[in-house]
Amino acid sequence: MDVKKTSLLLLIVSLVMQCGCVNKPSEKLMIATAANMRFAMTSLVEAFSAETGISCETIVSSSGKLTAQIAQGAPFDLFVSADMKYPEELYRLGLTSAPPKIYAYGKLVLWCAHDDVEPSLAILKDESIQRIAIANPKTAPYGRAAMEVINHDFYSEQIKDKLVYGESISQTSQFIISGAASIGFTAKSVVLSPEIIGKGQWYEIDNSLYSPIEQGVVVLNQNPEMIDVAQQFKRFLFSAKGQKTLIQYGYEVSQ
Repeated sequence: MDVKKTSLLLLIVSLVMQCGCVNKPSEKLMIATAANMRFAMTSLVEAFSAETGISCETIVSSSGKLTAQIAQGAPFDLFVSADMKYPEELYRLGLTSAPPKIYAYGKLVLWCAHDDVEPSLAILKDESIQRIAIANPKTAPYGRAAMEVINHDFYSEQIKDKLVYGESISQTSQFIISGAASIGFTAKSVVLSPEIIGKGQWYEIDNSLYSPIEQGVVVLNQNPEMIDVAQQFKRFLFSAKGQKTLIQYGYEVSQ
């Protein structure tokens, strides 16, 4: 009788332990991602997860908005920004485990979704161009870069009334592809993405017309249990495979 009771007890304990394992939440890395990195990040996450078995979730928005969310306690583990300004701000606030590091340099392009329009800075003044899309320069680094280009020489006064602002590069690109804007400034990574490549025409802006877009990554410390995993993804970003992916999407890397 005692043997039966013992066996039954062991069976119950075993079942409880199995249920506990099934119901335990899977490890998931939460990555706050600047909108210009949306497409490249999809490729990076797929490769990282295939290599490590670690699942990732990306939250895409402008770098400024993501920074505000992180400062307010958003449960992100890694911040992949479109510049160094915002991750450095988080470092000063004590919300990161180390200073940010540049992982790539972004490139600005002028893009029109129609094949019959050849993009150029000169065409922005043309009467046929009614709306020019740019990302909000207050929160999006690519928007700031676009404003530097627009303010160069005489463009600002001639086209300022044509400007329409997207909250991020993603929304700005949507303005262009939907026809809500005749043309617009976006990231080179967008026009080289599998979803967009071959649609319309684009022109790469001379990088002497805007400040270098130094894109920074930083590990956040809100969730101590995920810091090591976030560091693992950061190392992958700087690996040969990660840097090759970034180059494929039009970024310049230092390695």
